[in-house]
Amino acid sequence: MNAAQKLRQTLDTMVRALESGGDAESDWMFLHRLIARMPVDQGEVERCFAERDLVGLDALVTLIEHPERLASPGRQPDDVPEDEKRAAMKAFRKRLKLARLADESRITGRLLTKGEGSSIDAIIPPSEYPRDVWDALVSDGELDYTGQGFFALP
Repeated sequence: MNAAQKLRQTLDTMVRALESGGDAESDWMFLHRLIARMPVDQGEVERCFAERDLVGLDALVTLIEHPERLASPGRQPDDVPEDEKRAAMKAFRKRLKLARLADESRITGRLLTKGEGSSIDAIIPPSEYPRDVWDALVSDGELDYTGQGFFALP
């Protein structure tokens, strides 16, 4: 189960608990912690939790489940400058390298490192660059979109 599926499952459980008159405070706290790490407008996230807005929260979870709706309509993939794409690819490769290194150096119960290669092949790209930069890199063939906000080297 990925994070988007866990968000949806927890939200559905929370709605059922609230409809039956139960307490869902632990679900609210769990959802808040989980959605705060997702690539959505954090101001809207805070508003939804402050007002206990289930409809707004459902809309945010839907955006996380379908990240293609997060693409900004402002720029087309061919409007992204080459230097921005180059810097984004450098940041992507560095983030992928660090994710793999962190996975490979996981400590086991034997006080030694895991000792095997990482199986990480796709990551959520750095948030310093907007989604249209990543879409431009996909259209250029530099990256592959693997779904649910994850990108991989081809």
